[in-house]
Amino acid sequence: MSQEHPDNDENDVSLFYEAVKGARPVKTNRVSHAPKKPKPIPRQLIRDEKQALIDSLSDHYIPAYELESGEELLYLREGQSPMVLSKLRRGHWVVQAHIDLHGLISDEARVTVSEFIAGCKKRGLRCVRIVHGKGLGSRNKEPVLKHKLRNWLMQKDEVIAYAQARANDGGSGAVIVLLKA
Repeated sequence: MSQEHPDNDENDVSLFYEAVKGARPVKTNRVSHAPKKPKPIPRQLIRDEKQALIDSLSDHYIPAYELESGEELLYLREGQSPMVLSKLRRGHWVVQAHIDLHGLISDEARVTVSEFIAGCKKRGLRCVRIVHGKGLGSRNKEPVLKHKLRNWLMQKDEVIAYAQARANDGGSGAVIVLLKA
């Protein structure tokens, strides 16, 4: 084994500096390949909003303004033209979405209706159908959800009017709802 001379190291360094004397750093467009951190999921906010939707509908709401026509469900928000209700009953607007509440208990139906209306509002839908059933499968053979749905819908600001569906759309087991634009 031979021992290297310390002067060789100094010569190598000085040779290197001489070789790179006029060099400039290269400009690069370095792209970070590190994966971007995902945005945090606001889980508590989502839970709070869902609970607010549930809490926004009460079974004990007493409307200030409701139209009664025997057993037929009719409602027109105060300040709206009666022509709106007339057009709704005649099928002037096309039903753009629908849900069926058959088999749901009251609490499940309330949440489903609230989420459905919120989703329709986000999608810009105006006319929807909610099938509540005729109550033939309930204990007393009475339409429990029909009456609760009436109260829930009147509490929603998005609802302008609703009317019992025509026979080909579900009749007394469904309601057609007109939402704000």
